[in-house]
This record gives sequence, structure tokens and C-alpha cells, in this order.
Amino acid sequence: MTEPTIAVLLPCYNEEAAIAQTVAAFSAALPSAAIYVFDNNSRDRTVAVARAAGAIVRTERIQGKGAVVRRMFADVEADVYVMADGDATYDATAAPAMVTRLLEEKLDMVVGSRVHEAAEAYRRGHVLGNRMMTGILARLFGRSFSDIFSGYRIFSRRFVKSFPVLSVGFEIETEISVHALELKMPTAEIETRYFARLEGSSSKLSTYRDGFRILGTIATLYRIERPLWYFGGLAGALALLAVILAVPLAITYAQTGLVPRFPTAILVTGLMILAALSFFAGLILDTVVRGRREVRRLAYLSIPIDLSRRSARIS
Repeated sequence: MTEPTIAVLLPCYNEEAAIAQTVAAFSAALPSAAIYVFDNNSRDRTVAVARAAGAIVRTERIQGKGAVVRRMFADVEADVYVMADGDATYDATAAPAMVTRLLEEKLDMVVGSRVHEAAEAYRRGHVLGNRMMTGILARLFGRSFSDIFSGYRIFSRRFVKSFPVLSVGFEIETEISVHALELKMPTAEIETRYFARLEGSSSKLSTYRDGFRILGTIATLYRIERPLWYFGGLAGALALLAVILAVPLAITYAQTGLVPRFPTAILVTGLMILAALSFFAGLILDTVVRGRREVRRLAYLSIPIDLSRRSARIS
């Protein structure tokens, strides 16, 4: 049986200090894989160092990790895709086991759930943010992953070629997770070691700025994927406010037969109209989303799988 073709995808921005070690580690772990480094306008020697290390180097001019992932998924052809960061923080030796599990269990994604090797490997703010966002995602979409922000993931060709990347920045991992959850793809998680950055390599993730962007992405995806619950909740809030304002009016009318606070009555009427419009908007959009989800599912299923190749083990 022919072994599947494997592509290692490494998005990079100013990783001169770590990219050579990262390329060497994945080359040793997956000797048959093609190593791609996608540079994102680095101002240091990342491109030269990556090329000298033996990687296939390409460039994405639109700034942001999401833009890089969009370009990688569009340009690279393979049966299995291994995505990691170019900062040498992910354990390349775990890749063969992750690829083997993807192939043997016919999964579409395996997430490398990070286990910190050192206290300085993962800032406290990032740990807290990860747990909070993971909990929010689980509540909104019914299930989640233990580490939704992990950049270490193994994908099937079916996942990569059916995923319409819309994010630009670090919220890309959230979008990837929601895509898998919404289409109910077969996925798994494997614990992998997470190392501290090498000297000269710095994190590009801003705890608060990117945290708020990720939270906004979750809210947007929830509005898009769960419009009935989103707009239904808004309708319920508006209707509740209208009822609260209407109770004194109803009591006064029952006692006197008059409605002395006419502006409040107009406000109550307007709020109830808005509540009804919001509910029916959610109902209509829910039908639209269901149809769109069916189209996405059919596009996902239209990508063929060569079972003989996928059944091969990775040595």
C-alpha cells in the first residue's frame, strides 16, 4: 500500500531564532513529509534560515495568522496536513502518533492538547483565557475541545479543502474548532508537550487585544450558526422588558380605566414589535443556516478518500 503524502505547515512571523530547529525536528519526526514554511512579512532572517534548513518557503503578504492559514490550505496539496507554529514550542516527536491515529480511526482532525513543560511556557493570562473561552464554546455549541487555541493540529484533506477560512488573526483556531463541531466531524485530542520559547523568540499573541477579538469571533459564529437561539434570546429580553414596563400601566388601567403614561405605552408596543421581528428573523435565518450547513456538508463529503492510502501506517 502506498503511504499517504504528508505536508507540514509552519506559519511564521519573525522566527529567525527558532525556525531552523522547528524544521529539523519535524523533518526527523516525519522523514517523508514536505516541510512548508509560510512567512508572514518577517523583518528578520526567517526566510533565509528556513530555506537553509531545507524547508519549502512561501510568502503571504496579508498580515495575520488566519490569512496565512487560508493561503496554506489553498496552495498545498497532500493527504495529511500537520500544522504547527514555527517557534519550536510544539513537540514534533508526537506527530507520527497523531498522524497514525488520524489515519487508523479515519478522523478529520487531531488536536495536540498542550501540556506545559515549564512554567514560563504558557502565561497565566493565556491559561485563564483558554479555560474561559473553552467553557464558553462548550456552552454555546454543546461540546468543545480541552485546548481550543492549540496551534498543533493534524488534518485530513477532506477537512482542509472544505474549510472556508474567514478569520484573519489568531482567532483562526476558534473558527477551525467551530467548523469541526458544526459539521460533526470525527475528531480526537492527544496530549503533547509544550515547551518554552527559545531565547530571541517572542510571542505575537496579545492577551487582551486578541482575547477580545476571539470572544467577538465566538459571538459572531454563534449568531451565524445559531440564529434562532441568538435572536430568540434577544426577542425574549425585549419582551421581558416590555412586560415589566407594561405592568404598572395595566394596574393603572384596571383601577381607573385610563392610560395616563401614553409615551410608556408607545414604548411597550414598540418593544413588543421589535421582539416579534427579532424572533421571526431568527426563525427565518435558522432555515437559511440549515440549508447552508447541508451545502457545506455535501461539499465536505464530495472530497474523495483513497482508503488504501489512508489505511497505511506512519513509521
